[in-house]
Amino acid sequence: MKYLEGAIGKGQEADVHRAGEAIVAPLRKRRLSGELYERDPKVEAFIAGLAIVSRDELIARAAITKRSDPRYIPSECLVYFIRASRRDNGETWFERLYRTLTERVLRSLLKSGSSNGKTESLTRGAVRDKVFGRFVELISADRATYVDKLDYFEVRFEGALASLRRDAQEQAWRDENRSRPLEYDEDSGELSPEVEAAAGAHDPFAASDFEDPAYRSRFDAAIAALPTEQSRIIHMLRQGFPIDSKEPDVMTIAKALGRSEKTVRTYRDKAFAALRAAMADGEQR
Repeated sequence: MKYLEGAIGKGQEADVHRAGEAIVAPLRKRRLSGELYERDPKVEAFIAGLAIVSRDELIARAAITKRSDPRYIPSECLVYFIRASRRDNGETWFERLYRTLTERVLRSLLKSGSSNGKTESLTRGAVRDKVFGRFVELISADRATYVDKLDYFEVRFEGALASLRRDAQEQAWRDENRSRPLEYDEDSGELSPEVEAAAGAHDPFAASDFEDPAYRSRFDAAIAALPTEQSRIIHMLRQGFPIDSKEPDVMTIAKALGRSEKTVRTYRDKAFAALRAAMADGEQR
């Protein structure tokens, strides 16, 4: 939390004072002692100050990645505003902040999983995937009903992420020692004729009735039924992440999952084929 020192600059002190009467929703999770979790006072003040700025300004500031920048918004605050968007049904607002936060999480996981240029181990890639997946699950679940496990991310974001990482490391080591997962053919990157024919040029996001609530409900259920890595890829595609990019600073699906571009596209096409089959089956029932 050291980066909060001085985070509220002189130009922002007035904002915080003007927001003095703003009510910041308290956390609900309780410690073993029965006491409620509490945010750092600086985080609480930062949230109060940000509550009075326009949404466009908050989104612009959320995109700042340098912690030394006085307008940088701590991740604890982003979690607060993402959760708050549930109360006013701000889906567009949610999506824009959510993408910014997930990019931060992915960058943090890539940095923590750096192998100094050496080939990344299967375990390291699995850990990163599990942590990101678990974080996404918590945020998604909180959209429907309050998930108190997310409270810790408003108290100490990096510590909460580290806790997920430790849990994932233990699970990944157990999985790797039990058996190594089979890989798709990465040498050729080719799909089987059957899968290639099934996938075709099908894009499940381009369906004419994608905005229909019933269709989207079935679509979300079909995604949840996919193998874990395919589900991650579909989720990231929905958020607008590119599969690959020539720009080194752009977060891509290939980077996030530690896979080659060909492998990601293979997984994507298999997922598209499965989704098309699932949606067609649902329409016939």
